[in-house]
Amino acid sequence: MRHNKAINHLGRQSGHRKAMLANMASSLIMHKRITTTVAKAKALRSYVEPLITKSKEDTTHSRRVVFSYLKDKNAVTELFRNIAPKIADRPGGYTRVLHTGFRQGDAAEMALIELVDFNEAALASAPKAAKKTTRRSRAKKAEAPAEQAPAAEAPAQEEKAE
Repeated sequence: MRHNKAINHLGRQSGHRKAMLANMASSLIMHKRITTTVAKAKALRSYVEPLITKSKEDTTHSRRVVFSYLKDKNAVTELFRNIAPKIADRPGGYTRVLHTGFRQGDAAEMALIELVDFNEAALASAPKAAKKTTRRSRAKKAEAPAEQAPAAEAPAQEEKAE
């Protein structure tokens, strides 16, 4: 039984698993989204989100810690230069896992894992934050057209005077 076993070993020994997650994390950082199995996507999410949190503080130490996980200089540079400023105010939840169906060959459940702030399609279609209305403001709106009507008549009277 797997009671209290938090890590999904993904059917691999630890060295292979660490290398695979490091490569997948580098690919996710470089390409902003990748397609993989659901189990790997969930394991990758718990691997990469602490690294993204570390990237919020751009110090030599945090860069070295992140590099020890990713082992890719270009991915570390991309993470600290482009991704960290964009997610600076987000308190977590930097990735999104979307289930995409089943793989043709072995019917493995597939997923798309992406960085949340870099999906332009979702950001463009997101509804704009509407103003919250209260009863008091609705009552003012009802009175507003009555107030605007005399203001509209005033310029007409001035034109007649000239």
